Amino acid sequence: WWSIEGGLLLAPSLDEQFLPTGESCVDKETKHPFFGDTWMATAYVDALFHFTRWERLDPYLAGGLGFILYGDDALDHGESSSAFVLRGGGGLMYHFNDSWAVRGDWRLLLTSDNTEFNTVADAGLVWTWGAAVPPDILATDGPIDSDGDGLSDDHERRIGTDPFDPDSDDDGLTDGQEVLTYKTDPLNPDSDFDLLKDGAEVLTHKTDPLNRDTDGGGVYDGHEVLEDKTDPLYGPDDLMMFELNINFDYDKSVVKPMYFEDLDKIVKILRRHPEASALIEGHADQLRTSKAAYNRRLSERRAEAVRQYIAGKGVEAGRMRAVGYGFDRPKVAHDLLRGTPANRRVEIYIRGIDRATILNTLKP
Repeated sequence: WWSIEGGLLLAPSLDEQFLPTGESCVDKETKHPFFGDTWMATAYVDALFHFTRWERLDPYLAGGLGFILYGDDALDHGESSSAFVLRGGGGLMYHFNDSWAVRGDWRLLLTSDNTEFNTVADAGLVWTWGAAVPPDILATDGPIDSDGDGLSDDHERRIGTDPFDPDSDDDGLTDGQEVLTYKTDPLNPDSDFDLLKDGAEVLTHKTDPLNRDTDGGGVYDGHEVLEDKTDPLYGPDDLMMFELNINFDYDKSVVKPMYFEDLDKIVKILRRHPEASALIEGHADQLRTSKAAYNRRLSERRAEAVRQYIAGKGVEAGRMRAVGYGFDRPKVAHDLLRGTPANRRVEIYIRGIDRATILNTLKP
């Protein structure tokens, strides 16, 4: 990790005349009109790269830029009274606590008008402003809750949430509300995988963040809200959705004959009811090596293959739309190692006729 520090040094009186390199021009006993006492001021900014912090030890490298200004007497022998300085080096800090430490530093210096390197070594006591925990967030009768979300910092570290962020998954509910009240996953903004964030379900739509289909109408809440514009709390207005677990050969989009019977049900509905239309969605599974863009294209090709099959049975192609979502809309959490067959599916939504009409159409 990185830190930035700066400093201002002032030497109000320097015996003899010093060059910007730090060397004494002459011995003090030498008498010469070019030499005499002067003063010096320097300002610098360094960037420190801290390797790590082993308990209390804190080693680091440093690099930066400084500016030196000498008194007017420096001009008497032809030298510039100011110079830029390149700084590099490193050091080690030992921390007593978050506020106090001791440190030792070594720096290599090179001025802008001199090619000689110079070194500076120093040691000192360090006080870090703002490192102590403010009194207003100190626990007086229980464990610390730094972000005020209702969960102690220790509890948050155990479950993997951020003890300094009250809403770790940015879903609109605090981590404490998710864990203690709603029993949702504080690390997953959409605990039931219905395309609605947990906070939106609780605060806006009043749906159940742990039930993908709150009204039990057959279509999950997010699809009702985002796609169908139906009421996720009223089951009878849900579109009729057919979920087909169609298995395609690897990297292929040809529908196998074993699935024709299921697809013929869709054909029957659309042929008997010309006012009806269909949305055909292709969904994919995700593995560790899966590529998002590739799977979207593949799932769209497979949805289009279903559309072409139905169109080939006498249904106008314009009444159907095929779209591929890849693995962006899973039913359940993806298992990146073993795969999740439930997420490999084709969903067909029928619009324009009600559920009762569809069910009557499918009767023998």
